[in-house]
Amino acid sequence: QVQLVESGGGLVHPGGSLRLSCAASGSIFSINAVDWYRQAPGQQRDWIATITRGGSTNYADSVKGRFTISGDNAKNTVYLQMDDLKPEDTAVYYCSTFTGRIYWGQGTQVTVSS
Repeated sequence: QVQLVESGGGLVHPGGSLRLSCAASGSIFSINAVDWYRQAPGQQRDWIATITRGGSTNYADSVKGRFTISGDNAKNTVYLQMDDLKPEDTAVYYCSTFTGRIYWGQGTQVTVSS
């Protein structure tokens, strides 16, 4: 069993920044990669970034160059630094991992608005 808890969402103006956190607990030794997804109202949940245990990263084109995923193994936490935020980044952001089954956090709301 793995538990994931996201935090760090909020309201930010266009061009602003936020850092989301995803804290993992439970059978964390089984985690090989963590993903971030987001879901805007009325839209499907979209993948946006992945980090592997070895530190390799990958990004969706929509966030490449603006978002940075990183991890702190000592804190069992993955971060998503989001810069130059746009109104279209407004969504609920989820972290996820697959270890035999998929696990999701509860999500954190990010709203980008002036």
